[in-house]
Amino acid sequence: MTDHLAGSASPLRTLPWYARPSARTWQCPPAPAEVRSFHSDLPDYSPTPLTDLPPLADGLGVGRVFVKDESSRLGLPAFKALGASWAIHRALAERTANGAAPGPVTLVTATDGNHGRAVARTARLLGQRAHVFVPRGVHPQAVAAIAAERARVTEVPGPYDEAVRLAARAADAPDAVLIQDTAWPGYEQIPSWIVEGYSTLCAEIDEQLAAAGITAGPDLVAVPVGVGSLAQAVVTHYRSRTSGSAARAPAPQGPALLSVEPEAAACVLESLLLGEPVGVTTGETVMAGLNCGTPSSIAWPYLHGGLDAAVAVPDADSARAAADLAALGVSSGPCGAAALAGLRAALTGTDADARRTALGLDPHSVVVLLSTEGTAANPHSPVC
Repeated sequence: MTDHLAGSASPLRTLPWYARPSARTWQCPPAPAEVRSFHSDLPDYSPTPLTDLPPLADGLGVGRVFVKDESSRLGLPAFKALGASWAIHRALAERTANGAAPGPVTLVTATDGNHGRAVARTARLLGQRAHVFVPRGVHPQAVAAIAAERARVTEVPGPYDEAVRLAARAADAPDAVLIQDTAWPGYEQIPSWIVEGYSTLCAEIDEQLAAAGITAGPDLVAVPVGVGSLAQAVVTHYRSRTSGSAARAPAPQGPALLSVEPEAAACVLESLLLGEPVGVTTGETVMAGLNCGTPSSIAWPYLHGGLDAAVAVPDADSARAAADLAALGVSSGPCGAAALAGLRAALTGTDADARRTALGLDPHSVVVLLSTEGTAANPHSPVC
């Protein structure tokens, strides 16, 4: 195994980059099959689009590029409702099974925007209460959208990690349940249910690629990363022995998996380079939903074992990618567009050929980019 920091996006800038050639041989158990059935039974459920964008494929020098468009998922402008709905369903069922008194509870969480709104929406639909802690840097319109779901909102002057600590403390109150999408030692069950919820997105991709005549699955999947929960779900899907639907015959080693983070909050990239999970001091970024300083404890083994590569991108690259996706008819906020920005960074600039080889890409490769939010999810400044 070789881990390395190499390459550059241009002669003037070293590209923050990590590659692990042996990742495609790593394996793990699959997500439970009943998650997809649960989502399929929800009133507002329908698969989100998988859009084929030939201009991107031409520009990147690959065969086909598909964008999984999460700009409208279960009535919200981001993918997070998949994890929140499944985890809340499991948590409330467990409370009932354990003999908890009937009546509403308060679902508590911290958020950079999308997860908190998903928890608040699910709570409202189920007749529960929600208390959402929001760190600095989240756009006021995103905060207002959470409050519009009838949630109590507490704005925190510190970063995301501080908001998580305060939410965990508030959830110690009677009739309160923490629904957090990051884990730490002693708090792992609910985050694992959230990760399971995201598996529906991957199952849809398998079916949609098969319908497009691509039965062998993708050659590369690029996923935006905050604490790593979605990336954990992606790794679980593509590194499990039974990944994919019955219609899909997975490649023997599965696709390359590329994580993308903001340069201002590259906790997963830094952890991969050091070989152990570490926290980083985060800065300001328009990729608000990815502005996280510590990887989830349950995600880390999957990220370390199953990611082929990781890259960090500046805000300007995400902004440019969002504009290009908009021109092609895909609504993508800065976090969603990070997948395209990261792949572009990997496939251009100094040492791009070596990075392309590390990812196993050629002119016939099929790439899937996960656009995790629409523009409505993350209002941002004119620079984007």
